[in-house]
Amino acid sequence: MLRRSPSAPPLGFATRQLQPIEVDEPIRSRTTPLHLSAGFPFDGFDDAAEHFRTGDGYSYTRVANPTITAVERRIAALEGGAEAVLVGSGQAAIAVALLGLVGAGGHVLAGASLYEGTRGLLLDDLARLGVATDFVAGSDPDAWRAAVRPETRVVLVEAIPNPRNDLVDIRAIADVAHEHGIALVVDATLATPYLLRPIEHGADVVVHSASKFLAGQGSVLGGAIVDAGTFDAERSGHLYPHLVAPSRGGGPSRVERHGPLARIAHLRDGVAVRLGPTISPLNAFLVGQGLETLSLRVERQSANALAIATFLDAHPSVASVDYSGLPSSPYRALADRYLPRGQGSVFACTLHGGQAAARRLIDALALFTPMTHLGDVRSLILHPRTTSHTQRTDAELAAAGIGPGTLRLSIGIEDVDDLVRDLERGLAAATA
Repeated sequence: MLRRSPSAPPLGFATRQLQPIEVDEPIRSRTTPLHLSAGFPFDGFDDAAEHFRTGDGYSYTRVANPTITAVERRIAALEGGAEAVLVGSGQAAIAVALLGLVGAGGHVLAGASLYEGTRGLLLDDLARLGVATDFVAGSDPDAWRAAVRPETRVVLVEAIPNPRNDLVDIRAIADVAHEHGIALVVDATLATPYLLRPIEHGADVVVHSASKFLAGQGSVLGGAIVDAGTFDAERSGHLYPHLVAPSRGGGPSRVERHGPLARIAHLRDGVAVRLGPTISPLNAFLVGQGLETLSLRVERQSANALAIATFLDAHPSVASVDYSGLPSSPYRALADRYLPRGQGSVFACTLHGGQAAARRLIDALALFTPMTHLGDVRSLILHPRTTSHTQRTDAELAAAGIGPGTLRLSIGIEDVDDLVRDLERGLAAATA
C-alpha cells in the first residue's frame, strides 16, 4: 500500500494512477471476495523471506490465491476430504492426479468405462512417458485383483461412467487397491458430492470437472482434486518414494512435512504449481457461486432425468436406455446402494433407426442443445459415435455399447413436460 509522509513532495500523474490507495475502514463481504490479482505484495524483506521459508500466506496466484483457497476448502468440505486443489479444467485435474502418483515404468489399472479425454491421456500421452494402462470391466474383485501388477500405482474408476451409467462397486474395488497399498482415484464429476462422496466408500483421491455440475451455469472451466488425507507412509511409502524421500536439496520429505497430507501436498506443490494449469480467480469465484445451489440443481436434474429416461424406455422408437435409476437397469442395485438421493442426469439411449434416426432427432429438437458439454442447467444432447468417440474402432465402440443410434443426454432444470414434448417431436422426426 502507498505509505507517504504528508510533507513528501507530490507524486506524478503516472505514479498516482498506479499506486494502490490504503483504505483504513475494515471491509467484510458476505460472499467470497474475488482477488483478481496475479500476485500479492510482501510487507518488506523479512516477510518475503518468511513466506518462501514456510509457504504461509500468498505471493503468486499460480501458487495460491485467497479466492481459490476459499473454494478449495468448500469443495473439500462437501466431499468429506481433507484438502482440495483447484486447477484450470477437469482434464487438468485428472492429469495432475495421475502424474503425481505414477511415473515411468508404472502402471494404471482403470475401469473399462472412462471419459474419452481420460482414455486418450492414458493410452497416448502417459504411454509415451512409459506408463502402461490396463482396463477392467465390471466390479468382480477377483478380476481387479488379477490385473494388479507389482508396478501398479493407481486404480482409476468413474463414479457414474459417461455415458452408459455402468456403475462399479467402489468399495469392492477400493478394498482390492488397499490390499496392495495402491491409491484409488475416483472421477466423481457426474455424481457430484451431493449424490455420492467416494471417500466415504474408500476412495483416496476424488477428481471433478468443476466446469460441469459444480459450476452449473456452463460459463467457466475448472477442475478439482480432493484428497482423503489418509496417506500411510508405512504401508504405501515403497510405492510412492517421491513422497517419503528427502527433498532434492536434502531437506525433509513430503511425509515429514505434511504427514497423511503428503499426497495432496505433492499434487499441489510438486505437480500443479510446476506444470501451471492454474485456474483463474474469476473462474474459481464462479465455481464457488455455483456450489451454493448445487444440491437444488442436482436434485431437480436427477428427478427430470428419471422421468425422461422412463419416457424413453417405454417409447417404441427407442431400443435401449442406459440409466441406473430405471428398475430394468442391471446396475439398479448399485444405484440403490451408492446413489439413493438420485442417479444423476447424464445417460445414454439408443434409437432403432441408427445414425440417420439420431441425426433427424437432434435436428428436430428445440430445447435440447447439441453440445459436448454436460452438467449444465440447460438440457444438452450429443451423438457420441460422430463426436466424442470418433477415435474408437468399431470393435471398441461395440464393446463400449456405443451404437450408430446412441445418444448422450444431459438433463437440465427445465420443466420436464416441456423436455418430454421436445423429445416427442424429435422421435417423431426420427421415425418419419
